[in-house]
Parts: sequence; C-alpha cells; structure tokens
Amino acid sequence: MILGIDTSLGTAVAVVETDGVALAAAQSANPLGHAEVIGTLLQTVLTEATLGPIGTTTPTPVVLTHVAAGMGPGPFTGLRVGIAAARAFALGRGLPVVPVPSHDAAALELILAAALADPFAGTARFAVVTDARRREFAYSVYDGLDDDGIPERAHGPALTPRDSIDDVLAGLGATRHDVTAISATMLATLAGRAVAASRTLSGPEPLYLRAPDVTLPAPRKRVST
Repeated sequence: MILGIDTSLGTAVAVVETDGVALAAAQSANPLGHAEVIGTLLQTVLTEATLGPIGTTTPTPVVLTHVAAGMGPGPFTGLRVGIAAARAFALGRGLPVVPVPSHDAAALELILAAALADPFAGTARFAVVTDARRREFAYSVYDGLDDDGIPERAHGPALTPRDSIDDVLAGLGATRHDVTAISATMLATLAGRAVAASRTLSGPEPLYLRAPDVTLPAPRKRVST
C-alpha cells in the first residue's frame, strides 16, 4: 500500500493499493493552509483505510510499503510542507519515499478519464496547466502513456506568462487542460507503477520553476584603512 501526499496546489492525501485501488482519500482546496490541515488529513485517511476499499466496509489491515511525495511544480512554501511531511512519515515508519512530479499525476488522471469516456479515441498531445501565480502558468506537455502506464512527458515542466500560454501550447501542438487540484490517489497510483517498473520519475529535489525570493546575503565589503 502506498501513502500519497501532495501540496503543490491544495493539500491531498490518499492510501492506495499497488494495483490502484483507493482505500481512502482526503483533501483541502485551501492553497495556503497546508501545514494546518495535513496532520488531520493524514489521520483521516489512515483511519478510513482500515475499513477497506472506498465503497466497502471490509476491514483491511493497513501495511504501508511506500510513501509517494508530490514534487511539484508548486509554490516554494506549500510544496515544502508536503515533501517534509512525506519524508518525516517515511522516516518514522522506515519506508522508502517515491518522488512523483505532480503534473504527471494530473496527466494520469486526465488520460484515465478520457479512456473511460471513449476507450477507442486514443490520446492526443495535451498539456497540464496550473496557476504559478505572479501572472504566470506552469505547464507540462504529454503524449499519452508509455508501456509501463506512466505518462510520457514531451515538454516541461516550464513557466510562461499567462498571456502567452495559448501561443506556447499551440506551438507545441498541445490541447490545454487547466488543473486546480492534484489527486493524491493518482499520485500514489503512479508511484505504484513506477515501483513496479523499477523506474525513477523525479529526483529528490522539489521542482521549483523560479528562484526563491530569499537569498543569502552577499559578503560584506572589506574596508581598507
């Protein structure tokens, strides 16, 4: 079982079996209150997961094997809350952390939804677009799923001014999909697919697309006498 945690937009937590069956999921849409709600959400999903898959009442022992951490892109402070929570939980349980790009989880959700709507339609190139604030959008472009069931990212994640996003995506031949929430269920499902395929989807560092506002001060100038 995999615990998924993402704070790249709102705050989302889920417990998912490695075959993608969701045992519990909870989220908060508040883009600012990550630290205030993440503990409660973790407690909620871990308690609910003992009741079995969503929609059933069969007790199931929760034996977590991995923790999936959403690596962004996302705001500096909010993203760090989720990653820190995932690492702290994993450390306390002695579990490995599986880093997952948050846009990839959104892409998987879009692809699966499209397949359910029309199994024979195929997947055209599309873009996951999220609000990066400061009049910018973050975007990643995808070409469907690869042989391991993992979204194939053709471009990104990258930043662009809001006024330029449609022109940028048109140049890449991608249909725009604005995303306002990341599903922790999809994040954990994607982590499960990566583990099964022995693949690494992201490095250990958050996917920040701009430099932090706070920087180290420059060395003081030496005063000669």
